[in-house]
Amino acid sequence: MSLSIRRRAAVLALAVAASSPALAVRFEGQDFADAVQLGGSTLHLNGVGAKVFVMRYSAYLAALYLPQKATTPEAVFAQSGPKRVELRIVIPLVKDVSTQEFVKAINKGVSRNSTDAEKAAVEERVKQFNAAISEVGRVKKGDLLVIDYLPAQGGTVLTVNGKVWGKPIEGQDFYNAFLKVFIGEHNSDAKLRAGLLGQPG
Repeated sequence: MSLSIRRRAAVLALAVAASSPALAVRFEGQDFADAVQLGGSTLHLNGVGAKVFVMRYSAYLAALYLPQKATTPEAVFAQSGPKRVELRIVIPLVKDVSTQEFVKAINKGVSRNSTDAEKAAVEERVKQFNAAISEVGRVKKGDLLVIDYLPAQGGTVLTVNGKVWGKPIEGQDFYNAFLKVFIGEHNSDAKLRAGLLGQPG
């Protein structure tokens, strides 16, 4: 093969690679992109997990996207810049579920994993986030909840099925408090925590 042909082949290969979608990770029958673009940054899939409900059915699948992969909560909290938590509702046993279940989980998770000073600092912002998710009302199988941290756009943004709910909630300390619901030491699902941190289950 001549040098010019090899060069054309290399250019073609690069073009194909550039136009191809991000590789996907398959988990419980669903594909999660290996990387996403958010707030001008490339975020990498850190891990995926499932929140197990009654009778060992999954209530939702969760994915954590970070600027750099991390295997400990401390390494996750220390990262600045955009972050994403994606929740896919998969619960098969009921038609839908109230978002008050998320409110309860958030309140419990923040309370269990935060010091008194940390709780006091984020209390009003937790109420603001819970008010936004309460307005959603109910979610059903197939719904997608995305909780992004976008510091350049005001903070934490809640999106449900592509629609933004509420106003951005400022502060990385709030987003870290939210993350502790899933990956804090006193979490409600050890396997979900391990999955999001890319650890063995």
